[in-house]
Amino acid sequence: MTKMEKIKNYINGEFRNPISNKYVDNYNPSNGEIYGQIPNSSSEDVELAYSSAKSAFRQWSKTTFEYRSRILIKISELLEENLERFAEAESKDNGKPLSLARKIDIPRAASNFRFFGNAITQFASESHESVGEGAINYTLRQPIGVVGCISPWNLPLYLFTWKIAPAIAAGNCVIAKPSEVTPMTAYLLGEICNEAGLPKGVLNIVHGLGTTTGQAIVSHPDIKAISFTGGTATGAHIARVAAPMFKKLSLELGGKNPNIIFADCDYEDMLETSVRSSFTNQGQICLCGSRIFVEASIYERFKKDFVEKVKQLKVGHPSETSTDIGALVSKPHLEKVAEYIEIAKQENGKILCGGSDRVTVKNFEEGYYLAPTVIEVPTDECRVNQEEIFGPVVTIMPFNTEEEVLEMANKVKYGLSTTLWTSDLKRTMRMSNQLQSGIVWVNTWMMRDLRTPFGGVKASGVGREGGFEALRFFTDAKNVCIKY
Repeated sequence: MTKMEKIKNYINGEFRNPISNKYVDNYNPSNGEIYGQIPNSSSEDVELAYSSAKSAFRQWSKTTFEYRSRILIKISELLEENLERFAEAESKDNGKPLSLARKIDIPRAASNFRFFGNAITQFASESHESVGEGAINYTLRQPIGVVGCISPWNLPLYLFTWKIAPAIAAGNCVIAKPSEVTPMTAYLLGEICNEAGLPKGVLNIVHGLGTTTGQAIVSHPDIKAISFTGGTATGAHIARVAAPMFKKLSLELGGKNPNIIFADCDYEDMLETSVRSSFTNQGQICLCGSRIFVEASIYERFKKDFVEKVKQLKVGHPSETSTDIGALVSKPHLEKVAEYIEIAKQENGKILCGGSDRVTVKNFEEGYYLAPTVIEVPTDECRVNQEEIFGPVVTIMPFNTEEEVLEMANKVKYGLSTTLWTSDLKRTMRMSNQLQSGIVWVNTWMMRDLRTPFGGVKASGVGREGGFEALRFFTDAKNVCIKY
């Protein structure tokens, strides 16, 4: 993409300008400059995409699992062949270190297509024989129709493909909206889909703001399901709009995840992993452990060692190989994160390193940089311990008993993930059963098996993604009873 080139919608296998000819600016977080524009698509663009998807569904829904599988695996292979191009685009668009996009984001996007390309060939339904009654029941799992997929800005292609791959594999046609903040790799994906031979209209990518394009997708009367990842407030709005229309909903929302550290843990492994789980992707991952609770007997040691390691993290331009912490995704988000650090000070939090002042990176002074920040808090009930910040900010505080830390861990309104560090098997089992979260990692973090269900409880969402859970969501179950 040349400088200031306008992104286009991908509808019916073609790249199209928005009907209204309205655009929004796309910023480069590393330098604060506008480097492109994206469509702010209207309901007319969504209707055009729907017509395309509806037409394509008639044939796509009747294709064999093997046919869909081959296309999805081909998309996966093409993403791997174009890894460097996509990684550079992701890093520039999002502000994350290029090394991270190379190692995690683009390979995972390719894996999503490959996984669901294979999974659909193994997706089976149930049958139940009623011997005494001379009958058999079997379940058909059929594609829903046209579905909407709306993805966030923090892991742009990673989470975009996490939704569209199972939807397409299951035989649906998709209208997808990437975040308006990070649209680039979704735009480039259209070229890959054409090259892989994906039939026209099966995937339609419509760009724009949530209040315009997103709203048009969610409120469209004939889009049968919505899969959304993003903020809890937006998820609540989507539920209010979609629920009365009886759409299927999968909502993966916010998190305020505890990292619970007992004294009997593998200390060095825990320390290294805790730095990573706190600040990977500038802390802009819904699974980051932003509340660190440490058993009192090792608290002072942990505080000293953790802060020392965090201070060694380099904030820099995303393209530099030595960069650990890149730019935050946008100026408004930078300001929000910095405001929370000020709130922490007002609540008697102690800034152990970092702070709310922007970091200046030479030659990129207008970029959205912030030092990784560690805050010692006097109570778990402060706002920075209860509200999602979604940036390079973590809080730490000691605890004395298992019961005390369990209560603090569960006290927030969110329940996405928990990281637990202990060598005590009985404690592991007790706490895993009682922690109110969709995922519990024990002595590890972000170790993902794509076959497992993914999602949270409470305000962290509704439904599960991943593995056969995603394929179940994107299909309707029909029971057939035959008396013989």
